[in-house]
Amino acid sequence: MDSKKPSPNNNEPILSDHVYDGIQEYDQKLPNWWLFTLYIAIAWFVVHWLCYYQLGLGSSDTSLIDKAMAEMQQARDKQMESITDEQLWALSKDSAAVEAGKATFMTPGMCVTCHGPDLSGMLSGAKLPGLPLNDQEWKHGGKPTEIFKIVRKGSPDITKGMAAWEQVLGMKRVSEVVAFVLSHHKEGEPITRAADSPPASATTAPAPAAK
Repeated sequence: MDSKKPSPNNNEPILSDHVYDGIQEYDQKLPNWWLFTLYIAIAWFVVHWLCYYQLGLGSSDTSLIDKAMAEMQQARDKQMESITDEQLWALSKDSAAVEAGKATFMTPGMCVTCHGPDLSGMLSGAKLPGLPLNDQEWKHGGKPTEIFKIVRKGSPDITKGMAAWEQVLGMKRVSEVVAFVLSHHKEGEPITRAADSPPASATTAPAPAAK
């Protein structure tokens, strides 16, 4: 195929002299806007690589997301700090929360290990380390917020009672476990202090406080 290279002064596209299978290629200079975009992208990459990977400046998307998630979790935890008995009783009637709490409770190595699958503190006739959670007798208090506090912070005497679970489970899962325990009780039922309960504080009303 005979090809003529038009003068660069006209508006026709410039074709290369190379022909293959009847096909020719354009032989024109790339537009300046395209070249500037490429050069800026290269410069940006170099600056970003130096600042981020070599100088340790800036934050990655992962760290920004982690920070945002941590802030949301802190906000949820702060809200949980002011949870009331009424809210915990309402949560115990939420089937999704109760099922989630049951799943956590029944996980091997967690609550079920010490309190038993039926919350009785017994397993096949043998006494487990934990106290029963399905009766009306409580050592550290049977009000929902008191149970919530004990699950979060653990027993006042860690050598004789339960460890704190807040750091392991987080506030949301703690509230779900409490909802599961409360689902085995009725709101307004009598609460009895165990014989070995620690003495009530002289500065507070003698309210029973959770296993």
